[in-house]
Amino acid sequence: MSENKDYSRNKLMDYLNLPPLDIEICDVTLRDGEQTPGVVFTREEKIALATKLDSVGVDIIEAGFPVVSAGEKEIVKEIANMGLNSRTCCLSRSRVSDVEVAVDCDVDFISIFIAMSDLHLKHKYHKSCEEMFSAAMEAVQYAKDHGVGVRFAAEDGTRTDIEVLKKAFKAAEEYKVDYVSIADTIGILNPSSTYYLVSEIKKAVNTPICIHCHNDLGMATANTLAAAEAGAKQLHTTVNSIGERAGNASLEEVLVALRVQYGIDRYDTTKLTELSEMVNQYSGLKPSVTKAIVGEHAFSHESGIHVCAILEEPRTYELFSPEMVGGKRHLIVGKHTGMKALKGIVEEMGHTLSNEELTALLDRIKNCTETKHGISPSRLETMINETKNQ
Repeated sequence: MSENKDYSRNKLMDYLNLPPLDIEICDVTLRDGEQTPGVVFTREEKIALATKLDSVGVDIIEAGFPVVSAGEKEIVKEIANMGLNSRTCCLSRSRVSDVEVAVDCDVDFISIFIAMSDLHLKHKYHKSCEEMFSAAMEAVQYAKDHGVGVRFAAEDGTRTDIEVLKKAFKAAEEYKVDYVSIADTIGILNPSSTYYLVSEIKKAVNTPICIHCHNDLGMATANTLAAAEAGAKQLHTTVNSIGERAGNASLEEVLVALRVQYGIDRYDTTKLTELSEMVNQYSGLKPSVTKAIVGEHAFSHESGIHVCAILEEPRTYELFSPEMVGGKRHLIVGKHTGMKALKGIVEEMGHTLSNEELTALLDRIKNCTETKHGISPSRLETMINETKNQ
């Protein structure tokens, strides 16, 4: 992989001798993301998000859970018929009645799920694993008979006995499912156990494997990448990592990591900040200022040492350029700003100050910021002009 001016590649990857990743992205923002407490997307918002996800190059869009309501079904069907380059799918419980509704949505495939962990079987289904699997395969057969692809998903798969999981996935292959999916429903995995689990399932089945990671321990992105290294084909994400509880693996983190770490550059990452802002607006949930890739401070610099280096060569303190993800760099003056950095910032703003004026301005900045008064760009502009006129 050659050097790229937009980012620094992780050269340590060269020592791992990993085979090229064979992956596709299934974004579940419109379905799992909407299961974030308090979040509801309107029809127009779902259409806009699907269009933007398609423009990014997301391979599959999970459009919704059609059995939830007649309105939900209509939206899923509309998205499936928009003529997008992305394929579409939707979610279904392991009931033929659910699948009947999903089949009518014209999606490319249906994700039919059951939980097989002892905990879920005992406290949610009150049935045996055999009973639940039989119902699931009846639903799978119905979908296949109607010419629709199927992803057979194991909810709480990461707390299911691995031999039970292998047996179920191997049996599902007899029904010609198109994917088998492991859901880390409560985010219990870490990268090492993710790699082991996917590797073991890959030994047992020939069907492409999907990974669906939740972020309860803050490891959803790392686990998703570990699954890809182990051979998982389909990686599930949401924009801004929204979703139930602590959310899911972040689309923006996964796509940028795929480029920087593995050289996968077929996705248009320049639209990620705009996409993030759309989800922020529609969901009412603003990402943390320190959120990777799209956070307000992702490309903000205050430390004088950092700013001086950034002014000369941005890659000194930026792994990738803000332009690569559609973001903007912010050089901030504050308590940690030094004279050289301040001079560079002032000159970037189109001003020239003498050393005496710079000293006076820096003293004012220190006094303001040490009492926790932030300095916005407009406030700095005013302070510069006031200093020049003194």
